[in-house]
Amino acid sequence: MKTVKMKYGQGYVDVSVREENLLGVIEKSVPDVAESEEDVIEKALARPIGAPRIEQIVKPGQTVAIVVSDVTRAWQRMSVYLPVLVKHLNDAGIADKDIRLVCALGYHRPLSHEEHVRILGEPMAKRFQLIDHDCENRDGLKFFGTTTRGTPVWMNKTAASADHLILTGACTYHPFVGWSGGKKSLLPGIAGFETIQANHRWVLGDEIGGGQRREARNGNSGDNPVHLDMMEAAAMVRPSFLFNVVIGYNGKINYAFAGAWDKAHEEACGVVVRLYGIPIPERSDLTIASQGGFPKDIEFYQTGKAFYHAADSLKPGGMLIALSECREGLGPEDAREIFTGFDSTAEREAKVRKLFSVPGYVSYYMCAAAEKFDVIVVTSMDPALLAKTKIRAVKTVAEAQDLVAREKGPNLKTWLMPLGSTVLPIPPAR
Repeated sequence: MKTVKMKYGQGYVDVSVREENLLGVIEKSVPDVAESEEDVIEKALARPIGAPRIEQIVKPGQTVAIVVSDVTRAWQRMSVYLPVLVKHLNDAGIADKDIRLVCALGYHRPLSHEEHVRILGEPMAKRFQLIDHDCENRDGLKFFGTTTRGTPVWMNKTAASADHLILTGACTYHPFVGWSGGKKSLLPGIAGFETIQANHRWVLGDEIGGGQRREARNGNSGDNPVHLDMMEAAAMVRPSFLFNVVIGYNGKINYAFAGAWDKAHEEACGVVVRLYGIPIPERSDLTIASQGGFPKDIEFYQTGKAFYHAADSLKPGGMLIALSECREGLGPEDAREIFTGFDSTAEREAKVRKLFSVPGYVSYYMCAAAEKFDVIVVTSMDPALLAKTKIRAVKTVAEAQDLVAREKGPNLKTWLMPLGSTVLPIPPAR
């Protein structure tokens, strides 16, 4: 029997599989970097990619806005890298009073003071106010023009009106943009609701009922219209600088990238492929995947990332057991509506096409995935919340495995994915 600890909420659960059934654990054996997180951060700031050092860009007396990810991305360790970045600004003559921190909420809910502290850390939270972006407050937005794909580019006025705009975040695979980090701090991070709607509609194919566009997928950027539209919008805004991290298997900042908002992010994407793109020799009958623990599994719609990644490891009609605590339930109202308000995938797609939102779309995808695969989620949620979907909810891994054994038998070829929202299986071409 092989036992692997997987993150669930703020703890771990043991997942055990008979050796003869186990195809393997989808992760790489990557040694931790020798340097401290602070050294990794400092090295990136000392050697920016495609841009001068931040000290050569800003001037004393100028205002600087820093875009900061929200609490669902606290795993990015903002409280570690933000103090270093701010110190470099201070050393360049930028006073605290001229630095504005704007939280890239996109279409997420406003945060509490405690969540602001979790993001910034106590010392930074005492020095700075973290301003929550409100995508629906038109008075708080600035207009930059319209992309060639027809997206009106509205951005947070506090951030966009500063002399310099700095983007921060982490680079990972993204299931329909291609990559997180980079320009996503702007769109959807601090974009207007109308901008998010127009851009993200490109994830759906032109044909009703066709679901997600083929080009809009993990790790794809060259012909991905969602990505290309975002890039065009970002070029209109013209950020002065970017700082992005890549988190290692140890949960710490193993790599950092600073410099031009596009070129530095491109370098980060290459490292993500090296760390988290994992070729697999075959697809499984069953994959057991953790969303990655708190805060990644704070709400159910966030678990869409694990659904996307695990799907690439499964045979058609295979089974997925997803571990996701979901202490805040299904997610925002538009996610809840998709899960609880419709009886079919077609109805859900029609709703998303009429009024697009990221939580709504990802929730639709999860319901559609449960039409292709047999999905069981191990969660603290009330199973009744998923009654109108084909996703079944149970309380423990053992209960999920018992269900699988009764319905499919005890001898299923199985992959384990401890980092389901991060690692991308790359199966043989069909």
